[in-house]
Amino acid sequence: MCCQCGCGSHHHEEGQEEAYELTHARRFLTKAEKVEKLKEYAEELRKELAAVEEHIKELES
Repeated sequence: MCCQCGCGSHHHEEGQEEAYELTHARRFLTKAEKVEKLKEYAEELRKELAAVEEHIKELES
């Protein structure tokens, strides 16, 4: 019996395990993962804003 899905071991044959993982992958983010991704995105935006503000200062001088 398969420990991942309980269906037997047919997808554990050579070359099948990777295909199984691709087709049975988790398709959602946990709340913690969403928060982490949003924090990373916010940091990217802060860096981009700083670069834009720097560029504006250069153009004004």
